[in-house]
Amino acid sequence: MKPNPKLAELDPEIANALDGESRRQESTLTLIASENHTYREVLETSGSVLTDKYAEGYPSRRYYAGQRFYDEIETLAIERARKCFRAEHANVQPLSGSPMNQAVYFGLLEPGDTILAMDLTHGGHLTHGAPASHMGRIFNFVRYRTRGNRGDIDFDEVRKLAHQESPKMVLCGHSSYPRELDYAAFKRIADEIGAITVADVSHIGGLIAGNALENPLDHGFDLLTTTTHKTLRGPRGGLIACKNEFAQKIDKSVFPGLQGGPHMHQVAGIAVAIRKADTPEFRRYSEQVLLNARVLAESLKAHGVPLITGGTENHLLVLDVAQYVGADGATIQDRLEAAGLICNKQLIPDDSRPAGRPSGVRLGTPAVTTRGMREPEMRRIAALVCRVLDNQAPQAVSQEVVDLARRFPVVH
Repeated sequence: MKPNPKLAELDPEIANALDGESRRQESTLTLIASENHTYREVLETSGSVLTDKYAEGYPSRRYYAGQRFYDEIETLAIERARKCFRAEHANVQPLSGSPMNQAVYFGLLEPGDTILAMDLTHGGHLTHGAPASHMGRIFNFVRYRTRGNRGDIDFDEVRKLAHQESPKMVLCGHSSYPRELDYAAFKRIADEIGAITVADVSHIGGLIAGNALENPLDHGFDLLTTTTHKTLRGPRGGLIACKNEFAQKIDKSVFPGLQGGPHMHQVAGIAVAIRKADTPEFRRYSEQVLLNARVLAESLKAHGVPLITGGTENHLLVLDVAQYVGADGATIQDRLEAAGLICNKQLIPDDSRPAGRPSGVRLGTPAVTTRGMREPEMRRIAALVCRVLDNQAPQAVSQEVVDLARRFPVVH
């Protein structure tokens, strides 16, 4: 989308940056698993008059007057979220993924309580108690890992840790794990010790909404958290779905416990995105995201690129680039960006390298699938990636990337 001419007149520096970003997105391929291209309708809500007003509180329980339409919007978002994720209750106010998870921790636990979660280097997320996060200092996180070439979660270890540490909460979810999660196994272990079950499905929330992946709430989980961009293609935000027994604590934890006024332009965008998710077109999109990821993985393997877990069962894959002479994840990320292939460096299990220069690179298919790309384009992208990995000059690849990108313009 081109910036408004009035913006260009008022603030040409910002207008030029917006225009530059639009052109960058059009001429490159977004392969970052946590990024996507949102709907034009979501952009319209994000830049609407809904930014003008405070709406502290919840529908019919606000602290300011003039809330008729804000109540309508949030009620629609809540009801659509409940239906979409088959949940008894939903809160659509979290400003993003980190405060979303923090609201769950603070709402249901006490500082110092133990949480069993996935190790960051084995695919977990920063908010799942990584030592660098504030949550890692406030709560006692015990971490489980994966094992073997297929990257199976070691449920013997999970059960052992659960009985040894008696966590109040068992948390599953990931930011860099290319496998489907066995929610039933997590639930059985949590039930043995009476722990609350939480699934952070931020990466795959849209694929769950599109019925392409399993829904942890269908397996009896107590709570589900998800960001609303990524595979759901909404605005940047967070959503908590849970059983009724946790509803009051969650709502109080979000507001007034952690946040003030919600961003109602964001809530409206969430409502729009969830409505979009409740369509046959979105279900087909979700299936295509998974198919594209599998084809991309198979094509890279055919070129000799080693993949963590040997492939993928969701929307992302992780390349082990340690075999490439003089390379690390940061170097490969920069070289791919120079070619117009936008990805991110990534730690791999038991990585011997630091987080700033890890041994892996993470790729994902949501954004290129949004642009309409299918299996033939995945094979071509794999070939382009491999040419960069094999030390071909990125400039020799970049024009081919531009040509491919132009054939599949960004929708908005």
